[in-house]
Amino acid sequence: MHWKVDAQLLQKHLPEGLEIDLYDGEAYIGVIPFTMEKVRPRGLPWVPLVSTFGEFNIRAYVTKDGIPGVFFLTLDAQSRVTCFHAPRSYGLAYRYAKAKIQVQTDERYSWSSRRKVGGESLSGTANSSGPMEQAVQGSLEYFLFERYSLYTWHKGVLHRAYTHHLPWKYCAAQVEVEANTLLESYNLGIEKLLHPEHIHMSPGVNVQTWNIEPIEVMK
Repeated sequence: MHWKVDAQLLQKHLPEGLEIDLYDGEAYIGVIPFTMEKVRPRGLPWVPLVSTFGEFNIRAYVTKDGIPGVFFLTLDAQSRVTCFHAPRSYGLAYRYAKAKIQVQTDERYSWSSRRKVGGESLSGTANSSGPMEQAVQGSLEYFLFERYSLYTWHKGVLHRAYTHHLPWKYCAAQVEVEANTLLESYNLGIEKLLHPEHIHMSPGVNVQTWNIEPIEVMK
């Protein structure tokens, strides 16, 4: 789910050194409910009940030195291991939440998340409403989906990690958002929090992420 946002309000949530990446002069925010499956460090096996969990993230579209990527305002996840380890090791903004995705059919999902501390929540249902397709370069979907780096702010330093995956396959979708205090809490100037402007569904991709490396020391 995507909304246009006030770029000045969004910039307040970004670390120094990152610029908002605009599409046709507009800033966007993405809210993505999904399931992480079989997450593991390279060379190690995945662990049942630890490596698969629900996650709801809010991502901003940013750029640094001409390299587009994403910056996560939050990653609310039902994984105590990840929520403990990832912020301390990588600067990723993981927060523990009861986050669940339920697959009702191949074309219908329901999702709900409530943060343990603060109670911010996101819940609703989604239905596919079109055929599977792949983003065309230059389109809004390509701008939003085909990003192969992420940025973090860790111990006073801006970091970047590169990712690799096949191009996203997705379809148009319809949603009924029942609650969205999660996005509301970031005060991005969105008037219709229950009505995203752009909605898509995807069966997902396999992702590899390289090490998160420092790229700039701020003084």
